Amino acid sequence: MSGQKREKDLNIFEKLYIPEIAKGMALTLRNMFRPNVTLQYPEERFEPSASYRGRPVLVQENNGIERCVACGLCSRVCPALAIEVQASETELEKERYPVKFEINMLRCIFCGFCEEVCPEEAIVMSKDYELVFKNRNDAIFGKEKLLVPVEKLKDRLEFLRKFK
Repeated sequence: MSGQKREKDLNIFEKLYIPEIAKGMALTLRNMFRPNVTLQYPEERFEPSASYRGRPVLVQENNGIERCVACGLCSRVCPALAIEVQASETELEKERYPVKFEINMLRCIFCGFCEEVCPEEAIVMSKDYELVFKNRNDAIFGKEKLLVPVEKLKDRLEFLRKFK
């Protein structure tokens, strides 16, 4: 085996890593003269694209009723165990609805598994990225904080339908 030649043996110049160091320096110089993209945050806000995964929210239909049928798949698939759902029966066309739907935002890792597994497109990742809490109890979002009208989530829902 010692007499065999590898597919590509390095020459003395490559063994010194000089070409790789030169490539790294060239990349650094190119980026040094590129224009800055810094946003002055409170005045200028970042507008994320439709593929951005912000905080999870529940979709609220135009008639004021949430899409969620309390199947519990989102809570089962959540790797951080951040979602808690309790179901109840209803007289509407759907058979169940969530009496309690809570997401502990301190536990949420924004993985999007809940969004992927939902059969009703009831929970989606929004564009909200500003999450500030004064205490731990403020980080537990109930239905009142999670419900968002379907019009505000239109671009995310279109993105999901396109790439699912």
